[in-house]
Amino acid sequence: MTVKERYDGIIGWFRNEMPEPKTELHYETPFQLLVAVILSAQCTDKRVNIVTPPLFEAFPTAEAMARATEDTLFPYVRSVSYPNNKTRSLLGMARRLTEAFGGEVPADIDALLSLPGVGRKTANVILSVVFGKSAMAVDTHVFRVSERIGLTTGSKSPLATEQCLVKHIPADLIGKAHHWLILHGRYVCKARRPLCLECGIREWCRHWSKNRES
Repeated sequence: MTVKERYDGIIGWFRNEMPEPKTELHYETPFQLLVAVILSAQCTDKRVNIVTPPLFEAFPTAEAMARATEDTLFPYVRSVSYPNNKTRSLLGMARRLTEAFGGEVPADIDALLSLPGVGRKTANVILSVVFGKSAMAVDTHVFRVSERIGLTTGSKSPLATEQCLVKHIPADLIGKAHHWLILHGRYVCKARRPLCLECGIREWCRHWSKNRES
């Protein structure tokens, strides 16, 4: 199977079966999504969605959060992973957003990367989900699933995975593909025990092909 055949088959299946994938994080504004994505690092979306309603009620805007202190913000995020670091990241992000961007989330990757707590993955989520740009966010699910099913080969870093996926996926589908791969990794292509017999893309999957033949 050629690389093109694999990409075409997998993308075609997802387009038919999951035409409008969405993030599972709950939010109403770009700022709220930015907060939620920062909190979601090494934490489940389910947990983040429990934490954010009271957090957003107390700090609905960047300006409101910028006025907080570690002591006042920490209780709202204490149940997520690495709460101390994330408290500092949220405060730094909100203050930088307020001071440099008038409290508005920027639509430029370099500006986003200047915010404390915002790495390339988080920036690409915002660019894709909020601004509809062709940005591929690579988290642990996307990195792992892409290599397992054969969309990448020997990828050494999230950036290498991002570059490979962007090269082969049509620009208008990159944002959707991000969600396809995350959701597939979360519910079907699980890290320890992939549900291969329930998988709709196994016909094109390198992992399935190798294990079926062995």
